[in-house]
Amino acid sequence: MGIFDSIKRAIGSSVKKEASKVVTNAVRQGEAAIGRGRNSKETFTFAAIPQSVEELKALPEASLDSPFKTTAVTMIALCRYESDPEAFFAMLDFLKGPESVSPYERQFINERMRDKGYKARSYFEGATPENSYAPSVPYAVTVHENPYSFDNDGWAVMWVKSSGADNMRQIKLRKKPSTGQWFVNEIQCLSDVRVPAAEDPWA
Repeated sequence: MGIFDSIKRAIGSSVKKEASKVVTNAVRQGEAAIGRGRNSKETFTFAAIPQSVEELKALPEASLDSPFKTTAVTMIALCRYESDPEAFFAMLDFLKGPESVSPYERQFINERMRDKGYKARSYFEGATPENSYAPSVPYAVTVHENPYSFDNDGWAVMWVKSSGADNMRQIKLRKKPSTGQWFVNEIQCLSDVRVPAAEDPWA
């Protein structure tokens, strides 16, 4: 091989490396712009369960400017159902934005949560069937997205994991473009979970 062939090969290799770097950086920047690759998660911590819609609105996450925040606030609001369903429904009215809680939604949630308030607690860190789903304090919940969470413009499907279920479950949200806020459309994470050990005759 002549010296000129060696020079050409070296130049070609250098150009390819630089081009590869440019493409890799562009892909990374693109992923960040559309949602960090669509496999990210965020953990939110709450000092206490809000007792009223006013307390809920005072939370920093109640800005609802990301689907992660809205999902996390919805989960901590659900924990209020066990002791005061009406206080929870007032919070849900806020979380639904321009819409109100429909009679069907009330019935749906009542049927799934009545005498099973532990379902909401099961999504928080430290809660297990063995300890009757008593979460650690402060209350921490992790919200996940996946590659399909934002398939439809203006909509999001976020995921949460219960310690009493094998698979993650959904909350569906809708964005209001004029404010940039994300509001609850459907709470789809209220299916049964494993019964707390204290209530399980087979435990």
